[in-house]
Amino acid sequence: QVQLVESGGGLVQAGGSLRLACTASGTILNVNAMGWYRQAPGKQRELVATVSERASTTYADFVQGRFTISRDSAKKAVYLQMNSLKPEDTAVYYCNADLVAGWNHEITRQYYWGQGTQVTVSS
Repeated sequence: QVQLVESGGGLVQAGGSLRLACTASGTILNVNAMGWYRQAPGKQRELVATVSERASTTYADFVQGRFTISRDSAKKAVYLQMNSLKPEDTAVYYCNADLVAGWNHEITRQYYWGQGTQVTVSS
């Protein structure tokens, strides 16, 4: 079975920084793209940033150079360094990964989600 476990959320004042981490575990054969999404109360989940298997990155427009996504393929981990945080960044942040996994004599490729980590930015 595959699991994504996030950590690093918390409460921070506006202008502060947080670093989120997400590690995949289980019978994983290959990790393709990984990314971070977020969902604020009453809003739809939205993309924050992605990093490909070859470390190419994409960011949502609202990031505006404040966040940096990175990965450690050997650890099956993805990170999100968030600087200059704003109150509007308050949301539950979810890790997402495109994984190839083996289970019960089958190999499958699908997207997996973490359980989410709360980020709260106070003004």
